[in-house]
Amino acid sequence: MKKHVFFVLFFLLGVVGLASAQITGTVLDEDGTPLPGASIVKKGTSIGTTTDFDGNFSIEVSMGDILVVSYIGYATQEVTVNSTKMNIRLSAGVALTEVVIIGSRNPNRTATESTVPVDVIDMKELNNVAPQVNLNQILNYVAPSFTSNTQTISDGTDHIDPASLRGLGPDQVLVLINGKRRHTSSLINVNGTFGRGSVGTDLNAIPAAAIQRIEVLRDGAAAQYGSDAIAGVINIILNKSVNELTTTVTTGAHFTKNANDQTGGVDGESTNVAASYGIPVGDNGGFINFSGDFDVRKEYSRMKEWEDDIFNLYNTVERVASADGYDVFKLLDDDVNDVIQYADQAGIDRNGATTKEDLRTILQADATAAELAARGLQRSDFNMRVGQSSLRGGRFFANFSMPLDDKGTEMYSFAGISSRTGNSAGFYRLPNQSRTFTPAYPNGFLPEINSHIKDQSLSLGIKGMIGDWNVDLSNTYGKNSFLYTIGNTFNASMQNASPTLFDAGGFSFSQNTSNLDINQFFDEAMSGLNIAFGAEYRVENYDIIAGEEPSYSQYTADGQRITLASQQPSKDFFGNSRPGGSQVFPGFAPANELSRGRSSVAGYFDVEADFSEAFLASFATRYENYSDFGSTLNFKLSGRYKANDNLNIRGALNTGFRAPSLHQINFNSTSTIFDNEGNPQEVGTFANNSRAAKLLGIPQLREETSQSISLGLTAKIPDANLTITVDGYFVAIDDRVVYTGQFAPTPDAGTGSGGVPAVYSGAQLELFNLLRQANATAASFFANAIDTESKGIDLVLTHDYFFGDQWRLKSDLAGTFSKTKQVGSINASKILSDAGLVGTYFPEDSRVYLEEAVPRTKINLSNSLTSDKFIFFLRNVYFGEVTEATTTVANQQVFGTKVVTDLSVGYKATDALTLTLGANNLFDIYPDRAEDQFGNRSGGRFDWSRRAQQFGIGGRYLFARLSFTLK
Repeated sequence: MKKHVFFVLFFLLGVVGLASAQITGTVLDEDGTPLPGASIVKKGTSIGTTTDFDGNFSIEVSMGDILVVSYIGYATQEVTVNSTKMNIRLSAGVALTEVVIIGSRNPNRTATESTVPVDVIDMKELNNVAPQVNLNQILNYVAPSFTSNTQTISDGTDHIDPASLRGLGPDQVLVLINGKRRHTSSLINVNGTFGRGSVGTDLNAIPAAAIQRIEVLRDGAAAQYGSDAIAGVINIILNKSVNELTTTVTTGAHFTKNANDQTGGVDGESTNVAASYGIPVGDNGGFINFSGDFDVRKEYSRMKEWEDDIFNLYNTVERVASADGYDVFKLLDDDVNDVIQYADQAGIDRNGATTKEDLRTILQADATAAELAARGLQRSDFNMRVGQSSLRGGRFFANFSMPLDDKGTEMYSFAGISSRTGNSAGFYRLPNQSRTFTPAYPNGFLPEINSHIKDQSLSLGIKGMIGDWNVDLSNTYGKNSFLYTIGNTFNASMQNASPTLFDAGGFSFSQNTSNLDINQFFDEAMSGLNIAFGAEYRVENYDIIAGEEPSYSQYTADGQRITLASQQPSKDFFGNSRPGGSQVFPGFAPANELSRGRSSVAGYFDVEADFSEAFLASFATRYENYSDFGSTLNFKLSGRYKANDNLNIRGALNTGFRAPSLHQINFNSTSTIFDNEGNPQEVGTFANNSRAAKLLGIPQLREETSQSISLGLTAKIPDANLTITVDGYFVAIDDRVVYTGQFAPTPDAGTGSGGVPAVYSGAQLELFNLLRQANATAASFFANAIDTESKGIDLVLTHDYFFGDQWRLKSDLAGTFSKTKQVGSINASKILSDAGLVGTYFPEDSRVYLEEAVPRTKINLSNSLTSDKFIFFLRNVYFGEVTEATTTVANQQVFGTKVVTDLSVGYKATDALTLTLGANNLFDIYPDRAEDQFGNRSGGRFDWSRRAQQFGIGGRYLFARLSFTLK
């Protein structure tokens, strides 16, 4: 393998009056590995030396002198001489020449020399200048192949942002921390968002202050790392710094023309307080670093006003009766004399109606304008909260390492906890709807979803040498829980007996992974040979926790819980059945409650060989066996050819897989989902082993499989300080898991229309009864419904320019151009095909979510100009067009391309204190508005799409940041 020799300049300033001494020491990297060829120079002189192969040096200086130690790829460090023997540890600087952990098990491999594309993102730099403070949004703006946006009106997904790599699903990217597998969220996305039907990793549970750098592998890696790594791998490297306290306080808000329901002003205020501090452990470079943050984010709304009907004439009767001191609940009984009395008192023309049936026809007429005036209300009083949910949370991480001897044996650990509470709102329940029990809420109500999200993780390991082999034994545990409290709501079927606050239950997911990794680098074989092999044992568990009975049950008019098909729910004045359960989010019932587990065992072999100075090839294979669906064997072959010192050509072929998550296999519940017209539907999600699935011919879930190829090049132009990488890729995925459309039972011929009540028989009657038991009107499932193909090109250019000795301009241009499409026919069963339900199995809106609901093109140009005192940061991000995800093709509006500009200015008041002012979306850019002709505004609820996201609808965000560092 080619030996990399790095040359760095050191300076040393002597202190007069102190005696000279022979100083010896060792220069190490953060992991305790010696750095050969590092330079040590007495500051202000030409006196200096370099380290030998073992990182050792000797130099004659005086006590109190300053040694400036630097090494290419590492941050320069000034050290005061206070001992005759010194150990100096350098922190890695971020550059494409930096050694990376991900994508190769060779401990000497750098990003530009790897066989696959790897982005290295410096979090310390971004934490100083970027407007974003949570990890998802930081990556969304800095990594073009990464997409994540805050969602709205999507239940729990409002609080955990789904994220993707290369336009593939949130569950097709693997997340590691310090090279160890991170557990996923317990939330599965079943509402109308990108990534519907998938389970992702909650990156926002990790404080940005705890991260040194992020490595993004943009290539399939299931043969190296196992399930989920179809799109790539994100590896988060935690802080290792010691004797340095870093604190930041960031506060900001949206100063935008559409703030406060499009009236303008300021809203969505947020504050984040973060800190990181490390302590040396022992005398051999050990450390423990503590990092954490706390943030508060207020909600904002971008809905102007509700434009459709709100009140009917029956609501007028209720208002007049209430003003007279009458109990309006009594208006619901079969004695209509009170209804007639107050209708006449209100001046309503009954047209002679005296029976309840006739009065229903008269009183269902619209009375919105008159009632708004009579009640002193405006249409905007019935707005939903369309925009950002409120969040409050804290995160804490620790990273620990302690060398046990001078032979490289090291014990290490890292751990994290986080807790967040979120508050989002659903669709407004209007007073003219059967869902609203108007004796309790005469003007309707806005139900709220309160989430309680907790996350814990702990990793413990030991690594060292056994003979000439590097051995790493570790165990990593993680758990995520998500519980719901539904507030300002009602179980309409309970009528007066209903509470307004419900414990709706929730779910949790835990994962324990044990790893044994062994490798050795043979520098004498060819030009370098690395052999690695290892094993993994993983145990997962998924739980659904039931809520309290009123949160999920439907009741009769006399308060009996419905358990039989013959029982009828309570009804409103118009004879409409009142839905059960807590409005906006029905709770999990005991029938939904479960605890399911599985285990997997895997073994891998990985070889990487430098056949010559120019040609590198690697091969990896991994066998994995799951207790619930069987085994899989995958391969990866990759290579790199060095055409010359400044040009590398690289490529890879691989197969991959993704095991269906325990969530997808076992999740079952009833939830309120709104259709394209904004009408609520109670949809039951059933497991694939359920009776409902069997009746409809929904097969058992199996793993997704993939085949991919990538080809690219990396080039350096030293005279121009320019580095270029270009990579093209193609990924084919078979049996992709999706969330189906909504299956409703089919009534017998001649029934269910034209005023004839629906009658069911045979299997359809059984399905109807199953839905009735679940308090649902339709059923959805997870299914391996389709095959897809994704292709694209990723481009990264990095340029450095120095203006004299004081100013440095760093520019990064990165872009991704991708396309995903469904290929072949839909993988439907004969039962579904014969019933004509293939279009429900994989509906048109699911195709759009898959192919067009997130930008397929994203280009990022960042410029950072720095000096001793100032930091200027300018970033422009180009977001490609997206399409409205709806089942009606004629309603699929295309939203055009946009450019969002970020700008910040930082001033270093002292060595310890930096002040930063800046803006995200400086020019207050919004996505295109939803146009009336496409029919997606839902009565004024959505002036901007909630189903297709580019960069959110927050508008301009201004912030201020105070950074304080003590060393």
